[in-house]
Amino acid sequence: MSDATPPDLRRRLDRVLQPRTIAVVGDKGARDYLWLKSMKPFRGTLYSVQLDEREIPGIEALGVPNYTSLAAIPEPIDYVVCAAPREVTPRIVQDCIDANAGGVALFTSGFTELGDETGIELEAELVKMAHGAGLPLIGPNCMGLHIPALGVRFSPEQPTAEGGDVGFISQSGTHGLNFSLVGAVHGIYCSKMISFGNGAVLEAADYLDYLADDPATTVIAMYIEGVRDGERFARTLRAVAARKPVVIWKGGQTEVGQRATQSHTASLTTSQRVWSALVKQAGAISADNLDELIDVVKTLRMTKPPPGRRVALVAMTGGQSVVIADAFVKAGLEVPLLSDASYAEFSEFVSVIGGSYKNPLDLFNTMLYDPGAIERVLAILDRDPVIDSIVFELSAYLLVRRWEKQPAQFEALLDTLQRFNAHSAKPLVTIIYPAHVEAKVLELRAQLQARGVATFPTFERAAAALAKITEYHVTHT
Repeated sequence: MSDATPPDLRRRLDRVLQPRTIAVVGDKGARDYLWLKSMKPFRGTLYSVQLDEREIPGIEALGVPNYTSLAAIPEPIDYVVCAAPREVTPRIVQDCIDANAGGVALFTSGFTELGDETGIELEAELVKMAHGAGLPLIGPNCMGLHIPALGVRFSPEQPTAEGGDVGFISQSGTHGLNFSLVGAVHGIYCSKMISFGNGAVLEAADYLDYLADDPATTVIAMYIEGVRDGERFARTLRAVAARKPVVIWKGGQTEVGQRATQSHTASLTTSQRVWSALVKQAGAISADNLDELIDVVKTLRMTKPPPGRRVALVAMTGGQSVVIADAFVKAGLEVPLLSDASYAEFSEFVSVIGGSYKNPLDLFNTMLYDPGAIERVLAILDRDPVIDSIVFELSAYLLVRRWEKQPAQFEALLDTLQRFNAHSAKPLVTIIYPAHVEAKVLELRAQLQARGVATFPTFERAAAALAKITEYHVTHT
């Protein structure tokens, strides 16, 4: 039996995930018209469906045409958002079927996740209706879609941007929102995001299968609490991870966390040990939290594939050279001595007064008196055959003051890092630490990320991300 989503359902899912028309059913002023306001940037045509006459003036004030039914809308609807009480959801789903809508996302909650008899029966009814009609039903108990390039959002705070290439599949609307907001700060934008809640009809394997074939998606990230068909998910994950990197954050890693998933999305849980083995065997990458998920995705997108585990560490001071070495070795990477040819070149210009050029390298005094030294250092490490990746610390304590006094010098440093990152076959990772001047540090990170250079706030986060993508690339070659 094929694991692929059935062809008819796949074609309709294309309509949902590439919508030209959207209808929001049941949005109310009590929630400040969350859905209609979120969808204002939509590049297609947005409609409202609302029966309550008290709500219609507020909807019309937003400039959105309102109709009393889906059937009354004068064109086919690709994507329907249902924000109505659970008792009326069967009627709305039937309206979607009758109107030949592309699909529907049920923001509505109160189904199997509550565990009450009414909710369980209602969800079973919706599943039967959707399966019988071949209707893509996202949810229930979900936030639905975020497609930045089309202006499709479930929060007014979410970015709209061209060129997003990360597909994100999430059982949690909150984690979907956080990924889009925090990810944007790190230069990460989604091609398509699907928050699918209970996953009563379409679950993670269906969306994985879809994003595997999506030309706009190069990396897939996931937040998962559990799956209904573990064997199908494992087979699909293995097939997809062989084509594109897949990074998975598993919620419910502890006994108490697993208990919480029951009341959140009613997911079937499994032990963390079994789950970790499944992800590893499939060739995907595990992440333990949002920060790590974003760090790994950023490193996959902004660095070249490391051919091995040997790293060169460039620090600004002696103390930092010690702790950066500890962080990367603890993460499972190697910090070897450099080749004799490299040491011969370094001896020609690196200051050993308050510095060192072993590995890690301690280079601030060299940089202080020779602004062009960094380019020479990077070129030597690029040529060194015992080095696979390069890690560069930019000390906030030492550099922010110099940047304020000599902005042109810092601009030249950014240019050097950008050029090297673009032309070298070796991955480059930067770290700006400590962040005692957080506003300035955020500005520096934004400038680096805008230039396509991966940057991190701590040695440990950089080490963990580089170690994970190194393991991924080494095992996939």
